Amino acid sequence: MTAPARTDAAPLPADRIARLSGFGMSSAADGYLFRPTSPDEIREAFELARKAGRQVTLRGAGRSYGDAAIGAECVVLDFTRMNRILSWDKTSGLLEAEAGATVEEVWRHTLEDGWWPPVVSGTMHPTLAGALAMNIHGKNNFVEGTLGEHIAEIEFLPPSGEARNLTPDDDLFFAVIGSAGLLGAITKVKLRMKRVECGDLRVLPVSCPNWDAQFAAFEEMEAGADYMVSWIDAFARGSAAGRGLFHAAWYLTGVSDPAPTLRPEHQDLPDTILGRFPKADAWRWLRRFNRRFWMRRLNFAKHLAARTLGNGRPHPQSLVGFSFLLDYVPNWRWAYLPGGFIQYQSFVPKEHARFVFARQVAMQQEAGMESFLAVMKRHRPDRFLLSHAVDGYSLALDFKVTERNRAKIWDLCHRMNDLVLECGGRFYFAKDSTMRPDDARRYLGEEALGRFRNLKRELDPDGLLTSELARRLRLFENSD
Repeated sequence: MTAPARTDAAPLPADRIARLSGFGMSSAADGYLFRPTSPDEIREAFELARKAGRQVTLRGAGRSYGDAAIGAECVVLDFTRMNRILSWDKTSGLLEAEAGATVEEVWRHTLEDGWWPPVVSGTMHPTLAGALAMNIHGKNNFVEGTLGEHIAEIEFLPPSGEARNLTPDDDLFFAVIGSAGLLGAITKVKLRMKRVECGDLRVLPVSCPNWDAQFAAFEEMEAGADYMVSWIDAFARGSAAGRGLFHAAWYLTGVSDPAPTLRPEHQDLPDTILGRFPKADAWRWLRRFNRRFWMRRLNFAKHLAARTLGNGRPHPQSLVGFSFLLDYVPNWRWAYLPGGFIQYQSFVPKEHARFVFARQVAMQQEAGMESFLAVMKRHRPDRFLLSHAVDGYSLALDFKVTERNRAKIWDLCHRMNDLVLECGGRFYFAKDSTMRPDDARRYLGEEALGRFRNLKRELDPDGLLTSELARRLRLFENSD
C-alpha cells in the first residue's frame, strides 16, 4: 500500500530537507523534517504530506538501529519537541507524558519520589512513543515483560485525524504498540512506574567459561532475580566458546538511609574516566581500536578481568549505572564511522537457544566477521500483535560496516536468519537492518500480518505512513 501520486502536488519547502540516519548510521535517507509540538500540528503535517503527494515517517529520538525511523523523500515527523510531563501521582505511581518525553526525563521526574520506569532499554534517550512503537524490552523482560505491559492508556492519532484513547481493554492497543509507527502516532502516554525503596541494585557478577555455564547461570537465577544479562566473547572458540560475564541484579530493600541514592547526583554517570580523562573524547580513542585485531584482544582482556575482579562477589550499583551501559561513553557509536554498524538481534525459544547461538557465533568466526559486542538476555512471551518475544533468549550482535564488508555481513545475517526461523525464532524491528520480506512473513505469520494489514486499511486508507523498514520488508505489499 502506497500513497497515490497527485498530479496537483504542492511542493514542500526545500529548507526542510534533512539527511537522517538510524542509530547505527549504516542506513540514511533524505526527508522533509518537521517537529510538531501538538496533535493539531501532527494533523497539519499529515494534510501537508497528502497535498504534496508524499508519505510520512514517524520518528522519536532516532534510536532504532536500522531504517525504521527514516523515509526517503517522506515527510518525517520528529516528536522530540512534544516532551512535557503532564501529570505525576507519586502515591499511585501513574505518570502522564507527551510522546516525545524521554526515558531520562521520566526517571529524573520520579526517582526522588521512589519510582523507576518498569522497563528500560540499554540507553535512557528513547522517547516514550518511540519506545512503545518498538515495544522495548530490558534486562528484566523475563519477569516484567515489555514496556507495553505497563501502560495504562495511550492517546493514538491515526492519519484519519480522529484521536482516540486506548487501554489494555482495547484490541487495538495491542496492535498499535509494537507497530513501528505504521498505523498512527502515539501522542500521549500514561505509564505505571515501578516502586523502589533504594536507588541502588545489588549486582552479582559471575564469570562463565562456556555456553553451558551461561545457560546454567540464567536458569539458576531466573526464579529470584529482578534483572539478568550476560556479555559473550564472540571471538572465543572450542571449549571456551560462549565464555563471558553474567550479571544478576536485585532491588535493594531495608537500606537505613536510601534517600541519597534516589537523587540525580547519585545516579548521574561520570563525565570522566578515572576522574581525569573527558568521556566526550573517548570515542576518538575507541575509533583507533575499533577493528577485529584489537577487539579480539579487548574481549580476551575483559574475560580475564571477569574471572578475577569481583567474580561471585555482589556489589551495589546505581539503577542508572546498571541500566544504561550504552550511555557511559557519549557518542560511542561514532567510533564506527564512516560506515556505521548494525545490531543483529534474534529471539529463540529456550529449547533451541543453546544450539542457535553457538552456531551463530561459529558462523561469524568462519566468515572472519565476529561481533565486537555480544549480549544475551532472557525473555517471556507477550500478546502484542507484532511481537518479537518468545519464551527463550535473545542474542544481540554488533557488526562494524565498511564498504568492503557490507555485502558479506548481509549474507551472514541472512544465513543466521534462516537458522533462527528454522528453530521458531523471531526478530525485532528496532534492531533490524537485514531482514528480507520472507523473513518477516515467516516469523510474524500470515494471520498476524493479515490482521495488521486490515488495520492499516482501516486506520490509514491512503497508505500515508511508511518507513524504509516497511518498504524493505514490503509489509503492505498484499494489503490492497
